[in-house]
Amino acid sequence: MSEMLNELIAPCGMNCRLCLAYQRETKHCPGCRPGATRLSCKACRIKNCAGMQESALGFCNHCADYPCRRLIKLDTRYRTKYRMSMLQNLEYISEHGMADFLEREEEQWLCKKCGGILCVHRPACPSCSEPYETDFKEVIPAE
Repeated sequence: MSEMLNELIAPCGMNCRLCLAYQRETKHCPGCRPGATRLSCKACRIKNCAGMQESALGFCNHCADYPCRRLIKLDTRYRTKYRMSMLQNLEYISEHGMADFLEREEEQWLCKKCGGILCVHRPACPSCSEPYETDFKEVIPAE
């Protein structure tokens, strides 16, 4: 059974299943979707922006201001530090659908050695400590 779930895809395109805060046992974060009660979720300017409140689909790429300055800044940080892109995730979901996206995530983010779920914030598998490389390919948006 897949551990990649629709409800763990944040409005910004982050797969919360890959996040250190979700994976840790102490101060576990349940993810960014509705019902999240953590202070960081309540204070998140991306999740709580006016455009997201108006979006029936609940993803930033359905907002009139997409991509906003905050999302671009977050995406740049993740591309640079963690070799993952929220903007690419959102575009993939739009083009291929959530089921295909979750399948791709599982292929990319499962440890080849032990099958454990990798953490985007760590360079090695949390289960077996095997270092990993992502299949991340930088896609430069056309202007």
